[in-house]
Amino acid sequence: MGRLTGGDPSLLRRINSAVVLHSLRSADSPTLTDLTRITGLSRPTVEGVVEGLIEIGLVVECVPEEGETRRQGRPARRFRFRAEAGHLLGIEIGAHRVAVLLSGLDGRIIGAGSREVPETAGEDERLERVRAVVADVLRRTGVARGSLRAVGVGSPGIVESDGTVRLCTALPGWTGLALGERLRRSFRCPVLVENDANAAAVAEHWKGAATDSDDIVFVLAGLSPGAGSLIGGRLHRGYGGAAGEIGALHLLGREATPEKLLSTTDKPLHPLDEQAVADVFALAKGGDEQARAAVDRFIQRLVHNVAALVLALDPELVVVGGWAAGLDGVLDPLREQLSRYCLRPPRVALSLLGEAAVATGALRLALDHVEEQLFAVERTVTARR
Repeated sequence: MGRLTGGDPSLLRRINSAVVLHSLRSADSPTLTDLTRITGLSRPTVEGVVEGLIEIGLVVECVPEEGETRRQGRPARRFRFRAEAGHLLGIEIGAHRVAVLLSGLDGRIIGAGSREVPETAGEDERLERVRAVVADVLRRTGVARGSLRAVGVGSPGIVESDGTVRLCTALPGWTGLALGERLRRSFRCPVLVENDANAAAVAEHWKGAATDSDDIVFVLAGLSPGAGSLIGGRLHRGYGGAAGEIGALHLLGREATPEKLLSTTDKPLHPLDEQAVADVFALAKGGDEQARAAVDRFIQRLVHNVAALVLALDPELVVVGGWAAGLDGVLDPLREQLSRYCLRPPRVALSLLGEAAVATGALRLALDHVEEQLFAVERTVTARR
């Protein structure tokens, strides 16, 4: 990139700045000579870029250790990326809890918090819990709200590009909620809202079970399962953000709802009653015949839902998360049945991030936004078209 000539000088400066900054963030206190070698840029160009980055607070010169100064005389100047120059939030909003992760500009988590929420809570109460957890995390870490550069949010439902929830059956009052707009009132930085399964898929690709795969399906398993997918390493939302809504597949055949399939009585389970679901799985594990039949029905439905996506997308890997990931008896039948239904069965793995997957993916969403501003050479995994 240092050998480019002609064109827009401001664009070349921005490219050079992005290349140097990326190298600084990846290296361990490099010298100007190191950066010249790594980037392929001329030394005067690197020196000018570094000085500019110091002026705006993204880079700082390292102070040499006293012993190093005595041994070598005047040592070479070393520099580091200032991850503390700004901060990012990743927020999960779920049926039963809200959770927050805080990081510096390098994505390393420096604070976390969560709070339970009643499943019947309305939008105002739920959002107030979000604000309370954010305030608590910022207070405990000593991070000023004004240092936040971006906030990512993972939420159930079909989420439009402006952060409006077009449809959501999991949370009371969530359908039609201008979630992004409501949350932007609490922050002075961009707020990016994503579907929870999509966020979890991004998280597994970043730090979880899918770090070595670019074509994946993440299944957020539950009574109303959802899925997120990466195709060629990029998040696939679909035209209107509704890709992966596999919980609605039963409508095609007008079959029983998942709440009915997992019930051991004539009365369907409540869609948000995770404890009732866990009780059914526990009874099945203990040998209760009605519970075992209910679990078998549920797993068969989950397999059909996942198989539909696998046949359409041909992923390398399916990652299973959500509450069903912690319940015995899901993974092996899923592998077995996918091998029957699918022309090329994918690998199947449990989420490595567990209940932190959605908030972690939301944090990655915020980090992608900042990186797109800082590096601005390629589109990021979660960039919207």
